[in-house]
Amino acid sequence: MNHLWAPWRMQYIQQIDKEEGCIFCNKPSQSEDKKNLILCRGKHSFVIMNLFPYNNGHLMVVPYVHTSDIVTLDRETSCEMWDLICLSRKVLTKAFKPDAFNIGMNIGRAAGAGIDQHIHMHIVPRWNGDTNYITVIGETKIISQGIHETYDLLLTHFQESGKISSAEA
Repeated sequence: MNHLWAPWRMQYIQQIDKEEGCIFCNKPSQSEDKKNLILCRGKHSFVIMNLFPYNNGHLMVVPYVHTSDIVTLDRETSCEMWDLICLSRKVLTKAFKPDAFNIGMNIGRAAGAGIDQHIHMHIVPRWNGDTNYITVIGETKIISQGIHETYDLLLTHFQESGKISSAEA
């Protein structure tokens, strides 16, 4: 049997088990954006890195309002979320030059939402060949860069966009 070791993941696993309440409400209420992986804050929504990414650079755009239903969002929040998706796509393209993107939402547990009480949009950069034998046969995903290195790189690009507003900027 082969083993892939990633001991730094235990810190995240233990952290998630201890967190009470909604992470999408808790994280932006704190002022430690780097620790919480928040890259950009808007008036109605924010961009956060996925702690357990599907691919390097997997981001989420999340409204501040706690809701599980998109129809409860006001127009300003909906529009800002889409603007942040577009900005995230530009930043990810500049930083990583992906071949494509998956952009979408999983609304409800049955649809695959890991956090189903607070809606959020995913933007996942994709590269030709990013699903290969180790993913399909080995049921293992390789993320090529550490999450904090990715954060620092993406933060630079968000700052260069001139549209960043963060608790630490």
